[in-house]
Amino acid sequence: MNIAVFASGKGTNFQAIAEAVHKGFIKARLSLLVCDTPGAPVVQKAQRAQVPVFIIERKSFSSLKEFESRIIKALRQEKIDLIVLAGFMRILSPAFVAQFKGRMLNIHPSLLPSFKGTRGIQEAFRYGVKVTGVTVHFVDEHVDHGPIILQSPLPLAANETLASLERKIHALEHTLYPQAVKLFTEGKLRIKGRVVRVATQ
Repeated sequence: MNIAVFASGKGTNFQAIAEAVHKGFIKARLSLLVCDTPGAPVVQKAQRAQVPVFIIERKSFSSLKEFESRIIKALRQEKIDLIVLAGFMRILSPAFVAQFKGRMLNIHPSLLPSFKGTRGIQEAFRYGVKVTGVTVHFVDEHVDHGPIILQSPLPLAANETLASLERKIHALEHTLYPQAVKLFTEGKLRIKGRVVRVATQ
């Protein structure tokens, strides 16, 4: 099975998945990094891991359709079976998502459906929740909305700060995301409507 990771920034979740593949925890090939930000730290991480890098900027294309068509071409060339969104700071169109329905995962730093969007950690903290966490889900045509695969709760400490919460959430992501990718590569995820069941066999 061939995996492509989409990322735009630091690439810590990319690193966690690359290490899980390297150690054999995920028995698949990390075949491609798709990055829309030249010079992003994730590119260096991919190069060190000897993962091919495909850099593509939206501004180089006259339309979103052309931009996504070029990405799709690269994915087909690498025979990609699974897309893993790991801090890819661009919303993909419903047409793109439809082509990879049931084969695209995303991670979000809250217990969805609460605190959707790009500031999930900050919003949960400022709201004063006692428990937040991390969600891995299939991607559908809506933002932070697809069927949930795994969730892991994280109680907030009495002396929690935003900085300490961010560190804990990211550490939790680095554990949970490889677990979800492993389940997918082993063929253990079954989607029925908005419910994902994990096969035991």
